[in-house]
Amino acid sequence: MLVMKNIRVFFLALLLLLASPVARCQSDSDAEGREAAEEVVADLGIVGEDVQDFGDGSYSPAPGVDTVCVFPKNSARLITAGEETELLVGMKNDGEATVNIIAIKASVHLPFDHRLQVQNLSTQGFNNATVPASAQATFPYIFAVSKFLQPGTFDLVGTIIYEIDQNPYQNTFYNGTIEVVEAGAFLSIESVFLVTLAIALLVLLGIWIRGQIQNLSKKTKRAPKVEVGTKTTDASLDEWLQGTAYTQSLANKSKKKK
Repeated sequence: MLVMKNIRVFFLALLLLLASPVARCQSDSDAEGREAAEEVVADLGIVGEDVQDFGDGSYSPAPGVDTVCVFPKNSARLITAGEETELLVGMKNDGEATVNIIAIKASVHLPFDHRLQVQNLSTQGFNNATVPASAQATFPYIFAVSKFLQPGTFDLVGTIIYEIDQNPYQNTFYNGTIEVVEAGAFLSIESVFLVTLAIALLVLLGIWIRGQIQNLSKKTKRAPKVEVGTKTTDASLDEWLQGTAYTQSLANKSKKKK
C-alpha cells in the first residue's frame, strides 16, 4: 500500500512539472497576442480632434497620390443635423516614397458661393498612419454638422493632409453636395413645399374643369325650343261671325299687315 501511494505522489508531481511550462507558454502567448492587438490598433493612430492648427494655408497634391471618398450605407449623402456621420477616405500611393498621414478636415459651404463658409468641421489627427509606396489604405473620418443648421442642400469640402519626406501636401477627397435633414424628419422643407404646391395645382385644375363643364351645360339649356303645330278653325263658327264687328276688325288688321 505504501508503495502504491508513493507511486501516485510521484505521478502527480510529474504531471505538475509538465503542466507548468505549458501554462507559462500559454500565458506568454496570450500576452504577446494582446500586445499585437494593441499594436494593430495603434497602427492607425487616431489621436483625436483639433490636434494641430494648419491655418488657412493650402498645399498642392503630391504626384502619384490619389484619393477617393465613400459614404458607407449612405449613398444619398443625407446628413442628420447634430448627429455623427462617418465617411471613408481611400488613398492610393503610386509614388516611390511612404506617405505619412497627418490629419483629415472638412468644412460646409453654401452651394452657390464657396467663399461663404457655413461651418468649419473638426480636424481629425493621425499618428503613425502611413501608406507605403505602391500601396493603398482607407482612413475613417467622423464629423457632425450643427444641430441648428437649417435643413437644405450644402457643399461639403473634405481634405486629407499628409507628408512625404517631411514636405506637406494635401488632396481634396470630396467636393460635392450633401443634404442636411432634421433629426427625426422624414421630409425636408423643400419636399413639403413641392408636395403642397403640387396639391394646390391639382385643386385649381379641378376647379377649372368643373367650371368648364358647368358653362357647357348652361349653353345646352339655353337652346331655343321650336314648337310646330296647326291651327284649325271651325267653319261653322266663321260663318256665324261673318258680318260682325269681330270679323271686320280682323279684316282691318290683315290689311294693315299687308
